[in-house]
Amino acid sequence: MAIIVSDIRLGIDEPEEYAFDEACRRLNIKRSQADRIYLVKSSVDARKKEISFVYSVGVTLKSVGEENIVSKLNDDKIHIQKDVKIAVDHGDEKLRFPPLIVGFGPAGMFAGLLLARNGYSPIILERGEDIDKRVNTVETFWKTGKLDENSNVQFGEGGAGAFSDGKLNTRINDERCRYVLEEFVKAGAPEDILYKSNPHIGTDLLRGVVKSVRSEIEKYGGKIRFGAKAEKFVLKNGRLCGIICNGEYIDSAVAALCIGHSSRDTFESLYKEGFLMQSKPFSVGVRIEHKQKNINEALYGEFAGHPRLGQAEYKLSKRYPDANAVYSFCMCPGGYVVAAASEKDAVVTNGMSSRMRDSENANSALVVSVDQRDFGNGVFSGVEYQRRLERFAYASGKGEYKAPAQTVGNFLNGTDTYRIGKIIPSYPRGVTETDLSAPFSERIVNSLKDGIRSFDLKIKGFADPYAVMTGYETRTSSPVRIIRNGFFTSETADGVYPCGEGAGYAGGIMSAAVDGIRVALAIMNRYAPIE
Repeated sequence: MAIIVSDIRLGIDEPEEYAFDEACRRLNIKRSQADRIYLVKSSVDARKKEISFVYSVGVTLKSVGEENIVSKLNDDKIHIQKDVKIAVDHGDEKLRFPPLIVGFGPAGMFAGLLLARNGYSPIILERGEDIDKRVNTVETFWKTGKLDENSNVQFGEGGAGAFSDGKLNTRINDERCRYVLEEFVKAGAPEDILYKSNPHIGTDLLRGVVKSVRSEIEKYGGKIRFGAKAEKFVLKNGRLCGIICNGEYIDSAVAALCIGHSSRDTFESLYKEGFLMQSKPFSVGVRIEHKQKNINEALYGEFAGHPRLGQAEYKLSKRYPDANAVYSFCMCPGGYVVAAASEKDAVVTNGMSSRMRDSENANSALVVSVDQRDFGNGVFSGVEYQRRLERFAYASGKGEYKAPAQTVGNFLNGTDTYRIGKIIPSYPRGVTETDLSAPFSERIVNSLKDGIRSFDLKIKGFADPYAVMTGYETRTSSPVRIIRNGFFTSETADGVYPCGEGAGYAGGIMSAAVDGIRVALAIMNRYAPIE
């Protein structure tokens, strides 16, 4: 149990240690009375000319009395935070075979971690390669255009998040987020992810973290099989009895379905087998690149380049009366636009950064929300809409996995004269001049244009005519949802637990990991550990 003192503001040149002194002052205690003082949250307030750091500080006392102190102070910026514990209640149904986990992204990793530590010896099936082989395969694709449809930016150990920059911000308010962060730190992630307002690990460091989690699962009896594609879920009387993987039948009455948002072939297989599914909204758009130096100056002014600030980042959005929105997504300071295809003859973009975030450009997805009004009412109408955009992008590159690109100035003016020069696109396969508006509806084009102009009022230079837009960003979230009930099982296949982003219940590393925890708890609440 700790006392949290929030909204402590310091100047840019005042050391963090001052925040600890201020927390003690507000609590009317001496530093010597504290057993531990630590940062809970740190953020930068750059809204005014004078930049400040805003802290929340945690304090535990040597003697019991935290709740008494907080109640006496009656300050809405001081509260008690209890330790986060994952309470496990074991069920009594017997398992003849270990539970299966299909997919080893964040959802599968944390479902596997919890099940392994509690005696369930899960078997994890991952269609892609282990992270070391996967990195080589992806880099080969970026250099040569040789795509492996089962091991790429979307599939493989660590999931799609392993090729982002390990951004751990989330919109969900769940105390188990703290548990996820702590587990990442135990696995080798930097400790600052525990308190930074926009925590990130970095693609380069995340790879080691993923391997550490895998080792922890194996230490407790879990098994991970790479190159193991789940081809069919075998049901009997509406209940799972096994999975066919690479032609091999594996007995199991329990499977966590953590397949990721790009597992289109698995979606189709599940639908044919009678799983209840529906299409869901997602977003599409482009990657937009600016000079990181210009973003720093726009947001930090004269303080740009200050050693305590690092690279500036942004999060922008504008909503419309019809419930649609245009917004930035997965912003990568000092990062790269990457080739993220998982199907042949299709181009997909994504963004990633290393831990240092030291590349010349900043990039972000600039996307517009789409729903059934844009792509139709069929279960896979959203999937087909994504494919149309991705195939258009591929065709524009004339078969080499080049990406279509256009400057912001030309996009806003409706011209397609190629003017790239001041800002060099970072997409690794190269880009080709294209009218990016061509495959989009008028609504989406107008929303993107309106968003660029509106965001330029918030970040001067966002509408820089030489900024580069690269297409297309299509994999913002899953285009389908696999329906599950209040016990987290499929409505039509007892024993199958749709989980994470691919199943339509998460959006990003953190929310997917938390959903993996929820599903693991649901499995353990029903079944007894493996004897």
